[in-house]
Amino acid sequence: MGLGVRIPLLAQKTKTMSGGFFKYDQSKIRNMINSIEELINNNGRAKTEQELKDGAWGTNYKEYYENYPKEKYFHKYPDEVIEEFKKGITHLQIAYVYAQRIDWLVSSDDSEESFIKRLNEDLNKLKTEL
Repeated sequence: MGLGVRIPLLAQKTKTMSGGFFKYDQSKIRNMINSIEELINNNGRAKTEQELKDGAWGTNYKEYYENYPKEKYFHKYPDEVIEEFKKGITHLQIAYVYAQRIDWLVSSDDSEESFIKRLNEDLNKLKTEL
């Protein structure tokens, strides 16, 4: 699995206000996925000039980073931790699909038959994206 791990297309395109049983909390799962991807993509990377300005305490950011040079970089996680982050993303993507499909079923947006059909379609689509 490469760094190109993405949220299922379903999670990106669902814009209708169907569902509601979970109070749309499945979007929190999507936010977790995005946050973990950001950790992976920034792993050990030097911060840009703007990121340095935005992240420093006080007004003189150059002085801040002279005193705290390690802060010029995002945290560097070991490769084995990054691999576990990627596994976590996969599990969260699956959890998102289940939460979304169950939400639509119990909110009467999907029948029991369409629940099974759409669940299988979404999971199969996710498998091809991974």
